[in-house]
Amino acid sequence: MNFLKKIYYEKYSKKSYSISNVDLIIDRIFRNQKYGCYVDIGCNHPIKYNNTYLLYKRGWTGINVDLDASSINDFNKLRPKDCNVKALISDKIKQKTVFVYHNRSAINTVSKELVKTRKNKPLQKIVMKSTTLNNLLENYKERLNSNIDLLSIDIENHEFEALKNFNFKKNKIKIVVIEHLNTKVKKLETQNQSLKDITKSKIYKLLLKNKFKLINWVNSDLIFANTSLKI
Repeated sequence: MNFLKKIYYEKYSKKSYSISNVDLIIDRIFRNQKYGCYVDIGCNHPIKYNNTYLLYKRGWTGINVDLDASSINDFNKLRPKDCNVKALISDKIKQKTVFVYHNRSAINTVSKELVKTRKNKPLQKIVMKSTTLNNLLENYKERLNSNIDLLSIDIENHEFEALKNFNFKKNKIKIVVIEHLNTKVKKLETQNQSLKDITKSKIYKLLLKNKFKLINWVNSDLIFANTSLKI
């Protein structure tokens, strides 16, 4: 009986790989879509705390982007069907200062504002040349077999800058999962997130302007759907 129960629960339950379980929500949204395409900005690790690995296991493919070369090397090893790119995404092509806490850190950032709020201080600063999301997609358009089903962005308080000048009309997107941090609260990514704060944010206003609606959020991960999408 225990063996049969195990089979039953394994069949009707799924493991989450995201830090906030947001990938289970994404997976349900696309439950009837066998194959698809994602773009993951700030991908960090190919499996651990990753928003797109569950889709990759289902046969989806896409573009993963991170500013850490060791992260991209791991993606090339563990997710060879994807296109994995070392890059820093911002609103323009420019030299940027990156605050590095340690290699492979998920909290490395270009946001001075975020650094000021943290007790731990970065170990070093490095300078990198940024590119834009528009340029990235143009350079790797052969890897995008269709419109982008999912855009995931988690780049430590630089998400608005990554989308600020993005061409939403040229690049059709169904779902956007984006991190929103309120640097004024003491504990980020937990119960301190509020709908009032979210709806006042630049990210919310930008996506609303471009015909997206907020359909869910988990901690600091906001989930927006294109208003033309039928879920």
